[in-house]
Amino acid sequence: MKTKIVVLLLTMLPIHPVFAASLADVIEITKKSVVAVGTYMPKRSPRGIFLGTGFAIANGRLIVTNAHVLPKKIEDKSFEKLTVFNRQNKQIKMFEAKVVAVDKEHDIAILQLVNGLLPATGLSNAKVREGQTVAFTGFPIGMVLGLHPVTHTGIISAISPVVLPMLRSRQLNAKLMKRLQDPYDVYQLDATAYPGNSGSPVYEKETGKVIGIVNKVFIKESKETVLSKPSGITYAIPIRYLDDLLKKNNLL
Repeated sequence: MKTKIVVLLLTMLPIHPVFAASLADVIEITKKSVVAVGTYMPKRSPRGIFLGTGFAIANGRLIVTNAHVLPKKIEDKSFEKLTVFNRQNKQIKMFEAKVVAVDKEHDIAILQLVNGLLPATGLSNAKVREGQTVAFTGFPIGMVLGLHPVTHTGIISAISPVVLPMLRSRQLNAKLMKRLQDPYDVYQLDATAYPGNSGSPVYEKETGKVIGIVNKVFIKESKETVLSKPSGITYAIPIRYLDDLLKKNNLL
C-alpha cells in the first residue's frame, strides 16, 4: 500500500527539464543552417564572391538574408548564378538559389534553393526583452579565411526605433523621412558584428530559435577601420517581419 501511494505522489509532481542545452551544443546545430550568400561564375577569378550571411528555415529550401545583401545584377550571359555556400564537415557545398520574396523596408530577403535541402533553424514567437542574452552566427569577414562560421554573444541592450540620428540635415532623404514619421522597432545588441554578418541569425542561447536578423553595424569611422576599430553596436530586425513576409507570399 505504501509503495502505491509513493508512486501516485511521484506521478503527480510537475515535470521540469533537468538540463538546458549548452551554448556549445546550440552552436554546433545552428551553424549547420548558416550559409554564405553570394554569386558564382565559372570563368571568373575568384569564381565565388561573398556578399553576406543567411540561414535556412522551414523545409530547408528557404534561405533568409538581408535585402541589401542581394547582388544588384546577375550576369546571365556569363553564367553567373546567385549561390549559397554551406560548410558540411570539411567540404564546402554550393547551392544555386533564386529570390522569392523581398521586403526592402525591413531589409529582408527570402531565397529558395533550386535543388537540395539544408538543416533548418526554428523561429521563436517568444517575447523579446531588453537584457535577454542572445548569440548570432555568421561570416564577419566573408570567405577570406575560408568558410568558417563565427559566433558572437551578447544581450539585447535596447529595443528602439530604427531611425539613427543624422549629423546634418542634408543627410535626410525621402526614405528616412518616411521612417521618421512611422518608425519600427529594432533590436540593438551589445555584441560586435561586422559587415559580413549582414543576414546572420540572432537566436536564443538556450534553444537556438531565431529572434532576429543582423542587418546593420554602427561604424565609428570608416568601413576600412571596422575590423581594427569596431563600435560594438549592432542592430537586428525582429523576426516578426520575416513572419509577415512568409505569410504574404504563402511560403509557410
